[in-house]
Amino acid sequence: MSLYNPSRDQVRQFFFDTWAKFQQKATLSDLEKIAIEVIQLHPEYHTVLDAPERYMNQQYFPEMGETNPFLHMSLHLSVIEQISINQPIGIRDVYDKLRQQHKGDSHMAHHDILECLAETIWQAQHNNMALDNTVYLNLLKQKTGQN
Repeated sequence: MSLYNPSRDQVRQFFFDTWAKFQQKATLSDLEKIAIEVIQLHPEYHTVLDAPERYMNQQYFPEMGETNPFLHMSLHLSVIEQISINQPIGIRDVYDKLRQQHKGDSHMAHHDILECLAETIWQAQHNNMALDNTVYLNLLKQKTGQN
């Protein structure tokens, strides 16, 4: 699997395999351990992960109110990595402020950041441009009330 630009199927297979390894009590890589933490925060996705043959090629339509569980969990992994390395610079401070706003609830703080990341990705794709950290950081600052 390409670490920086995995295909849709590679991402899905990673989550299916990680969940299966966890259930079999097999040794997990560091990334798989983080993925399991994310998966455990989302029990609503366990039935999806239990049925790779059914969900490997499942289409999800956000315009119809559907959430793509693989995209959602992937965004969680991205946010966790961004916070851990403080990239873009300042995201760790934003995360700390959001966590305070949510009375210490890290998952809710992650979801606030996820919304901003998803919006930034959508804008980049819509405008056929690279991700814009300035847009991302501005959206994050809005979440903390720092317009």
